[in-house]
Amino acid sequence: MKALAFDKNGIENLKFTDYRDPEIGNHEVLIRVKLAGVNPVDYYTVERLKANPIPHIPGVEFSGEIAKVGDHVRSVSVGDKVTIYGRIFDGTCDMCMAGYETVCRNGGRIGVDANGGWAEYIAVEEKYVFKLPNEYTWEMGSSLTVAALTAYHALKEAQLRPSQTLVIFGASGNTGMFLVQLGKKFGAKVIAVSKKSWLREYGADFVVDYNEVEEKVKEITNGKMADVVVNSLGEQLWDKSFSVVGIRGKLVTFGTLLGGNVKVDLSQLYSKHISILGVNRGNRKDFVELLDICKDCKVKTWKIFKLEEGKQALKELFSKERDGRIFLSP
Repeated sequence: MKALAFDKNGIENLKFTDYRDPEIGNHEVLIRVKLAGVNPVDYYTVERLKANPIPHIPGVEFSGEIAKVGDHVRSVSVGDKVTIYGRIFDGTCDMCMAGYETVCRNGGRIGVDANGGWAEYIAVEEKYVFKLPNEYTWEMGSSLTVAALTAYHALKEAQLRPSQTLVIFGASGNTGMFLVQLGKKFGAKVIAVSKKSWLREYGADFVVDYNEVEEKVKEITNGKMADVVVNSLGEQLWDKSFSVVGIRGKLVTFGTLLGGNVKVDLSQLYSKHISILGVNRGNRKDFVELLDICKDCKVKTWKIFKLEEGKQALKELFSKERDGRIFLSP
């Protein structure tokens, strides 16, 4: 089969090449990939993460059709439209037993610690494979594993409630567009911090610029500030995101695209009873719930590249012109 693979780190080493066809065991399925997302995790995988196996096929988000099933597979059949839960888990550690497969002590990530979906086919264990409802497009199916699941889990962990105020930094990004939509489903008042007016079409009640975020949030909330703030970008926006958290508010973070080292004003932290939450994708229960509630969610697609254009797709990920998601089509 054809695939994008690398034998050592560096985008220059990512090659469109022939790769051995996957073989499936009794509890595995063979997926014919229809579309794959391009995610910052993929960039870091190619650039610097220790991946397995080598040569390695990246691609943490993808969807496709079942091409073949193992003898003991019962939940899906040939021809089914599917997506995947992308966290590798053993099911036996204390975290898995508590329903937190996303932080399995012996776990990993499909696309990093096992081959991913930047290929024509991929073999995956049945327990990671979920049918896609008919309402889902391939773009949506290829955005659930990381982008949408991280957003949903973040809001659940923050215990966002109806009528609360949610402020989203990085609202036009892969995960941000889902935070906006899911925030409305949770019943919150959503403030998207962005220059992108299209976020109103995705449910944002207000779209405010980074330069005026403190003033606008104060005005919108009559001085109370935000109940939940999500900073998916990291260091460069930390001070601004921290400044708009209200009393007993929560600051949620899961990304370091703009740096990972921050300073915290402890006096503000304890005097306002602020909680800081780190989250990482989500659990299988979250994933099943997400599949049910996000049938009317939308994905803003910027470009779909051919699989052989993978290098260019990765480079475009950080383009200032990018306005929406990037996908790869085998």
